[in-house]
Amino acid sequence: MYSVNVKMIADKIKDLRKTHHMTQNALAKKLNITRASVNAWEQGISVPSTQYLIELASIFKVSTDYLLSVKSNQAIDISGLSSQQVALITELVSELKK
Repeated sequence: MYSVNVKMIADKIKDLRKTHHMTQNALAKKLNITRASVNAWEQGISVPSTQYLIELASIFKVSTDYLLSVKSNQAIDISGLSSQQVALITELVSELKK
């Protein structure tokens, strides 16, 4: 079960809006809601509904997981690979993370 950190969501919406040089009013118009609703999200007073999270993700070209601060771990099926191949993949991933 995931816990929602309202402050983190609020900060991300505000940061994304500012990064995209949008006012609260402009974002509200795109979503067909009031500026007060956007302000409430950014203040952490309320959280966007699922519908608006999806729309925000689309507008800002991010995932809903990003907006919700959901950390995801991805796995790779390494069955059938030699230990040398696994070592190469591990080394590559380590380099990419730098």
